[in-house]
Amino acid sequence: MQTSIFLARLLAPVLVILGASLVMHRTLYTAMANEFIASPAMLFLAGAIALTGGVAMVLVHNVWVADWRVIITLLGWLMVLAGIVRLLLPEFVKRLGRDMLKSERPILFAGIGWIIIGAVLGYAGYTR
Repeated sequence: MQTSIFLARLLAPVLVILGASLVMHRTLYTAMANEFIASPAMLFLAGAIALTGGVAMVLVHNVWVADWRVIITLLGWLMVLAGIVRLLLPEFVKRLGRDMLKSERPILFAGIGWIIIGAVLGYAGYTR
């Protein structure tokens, strides 16, 4: 449980601030994301970082329970999957990214999602 609380306290402010930034600066992040998917080097680097971080998170927190702690586990596994996809299927990532970035809505929805997840983890982590 201590690991779960630590990770919730670590992730919560990062996710809330990241989400708020995405919501507030959608145009900037849409342009940045377009540049990102156009760069094979950035896709590789992001894939390697996501895979490494995801594996690390899963190694220390692979907790499958029916409460808030499963959110941390799911985030870890999603990072692993995101890293694998970016490394093994970069053309798919580029195509999907171009399709998603035809409007700013995906950035807005991602930002709102990160704020909600961060708030849930913050509540769980900081009220313990």
